[in-house]
Amino acid sequence: MSRFSEERLMKVLLAPQISEKATRIADKNRQVIFAVTPDATKPEVKAAVELLFKVQVESVQVSNLKGKVKRTAKGRGRRSDVKKAFVCLAPGQEINFVEGGTV
Repeated sequence: MSRFSEERLMKVLLAPQISEKATRIADKNRQVIFAVTPDATKPEVKAAVELLFKVQVESVQVSNLKGKVKRTAKGRGRRSDVKKAFVCLAPGQEINFVEGGTV
């Protein structure tokens, strides 16, 4: 964890993705999904999750989602791009967002 500054790691994770699909992935694959900054790397995401939630991370997969083009009364607009990180936790590790901490 000493490779990255603690200040940078605090800014990497934007928010957890909590949805039906995210819950299904969490139960089946021991993965947690986070929205991350567009310039975040896999090692940074791993270090940030381990620092903030005090859990062991096995692996990280990253997905870049392009924003949809939407039509409005004023013309065309575009939603912003999103980068998601699928964090695979080590066996026995768990992050519980409902109770506000690790279990």
